Amino acid sequence: MTTPALEWAGLNVLITGGTGSFGRAFVRYALEHLRPARLAVFSRDELKQFELQREHPVERYPNLRMFIGDVRDRERLYRAFDGIDVVVHAAALKQVPTAEYNPLEAIKTNVLGAANVIDAAIDRNVKRVVALSTDKAANPVNLYGASKLCADKLFIAANAYSGKHETRFSVVRYGNVIGSRGSVIPHFLDQRPTGRITITDPRMTRFLLQIERGVEFVVTSLGRMVGGEVFVPKIPSVKIVDLARVIAPECTQEVVGIRPGEKLHEVMVPEDEAHLTLEFDDHYVIQPSHTFWAHGDYGRSSGGRPCPEGFRYASDTNPWRLSDEEIAAVVRGSVTSAQRSGDGSGTGRDRAVAIGHG
Repeated sequence: MTTPALEWAGLNVLITGGTGSFGRAFVRYALEHLRPARLAVFSRDELKQFELQREHPVERYPNLRMFIGDVRDRERLYRAFDGIDVVVHAAALKQVPTAEYNPLEAIKTNVLGAANVIDAAIDRNVKRVVALSTDKAANPVNLYGASKLCADKLFIAANAYSGKHETRFSVVRYGNVIGSRGSVIPHFLDQRPTGRITITDPRMTRFLLQIERGVEFVVTSLGRMVGGEVFVPKIPSVKIVDLARVIAPECTQEVVGIRPGEKLHEVMVPEDEAHLTLEFDDHYVIQPSHTFWAHGDYGRSSGGRPCPEGFRYASDTNPWRLSDEEIAAVVRGSVTSAQRSGDGSGTGRDRAVAIGHG
């Protein structure tokens, strides 16, 4: 059941959405640690590609390539995937309110774009594809989550759809990436100078994933994958009111109500999938229920332990909770990471380095 380790030095790798928060971190990690034969960035933002290439000049990184393109454009994907061995699919419309008010646009990118990636990967003989998912795809209550659930289903079923081709597909599902654009930490840091922090609901909890760990987990999952798994990392949780208090203890907290499509708590393994879920030391694997999955010994051969009936992995019941000191360290780390990747800005974030020091 074990999969051969990937020899990254000889691989041609492509990441869709490669100029987003995760994409930039993946590019940096891949160039510094994996050193693939070729690393292609596929995204639709010309300016961000220019900035990324300036950060990684061709003289030092001759294996880095840039492709302007959109996952909605099937023909462009076919051209970009030519000669590619591994694809990390990170492109998506990710903002919950944006998807609620622009549902068809989210479907075009998150669902139809996923279908285009699958077809291009199979027809171009890509060996492995990992698609990035979200906690919001588990029992979705918003359009973003529903579109990502559709995408997850497409990628899992693609293992049967690929037929005699060698292309294999798996999914990585995780919660909030600390410090990414649109996440709660930068939002609170920007609000801090105003003396007022807005809280949607005082009961709200969230998983928190450091972006570097997210990249490492994706890379590890690419090495582990058989094809068909949903990989879920074990990560800590935090109450949003505690996060706001640590970031801005001098600020008042104002409850403004839950936004359209927002959940109180994040769920990464719902009860309905407990019977398919295996627990490992640092992650879970949700096995597919498809007939193509003929790996009845997956848990035994890989060291996984079946989860009990009714198991649920959610941010409100997660036993791994961050203390105030750990929250402060996470926030300081997110600022450093954002500054390194060029995503950090604003006086609120500049002052965040003082968090946790009294």
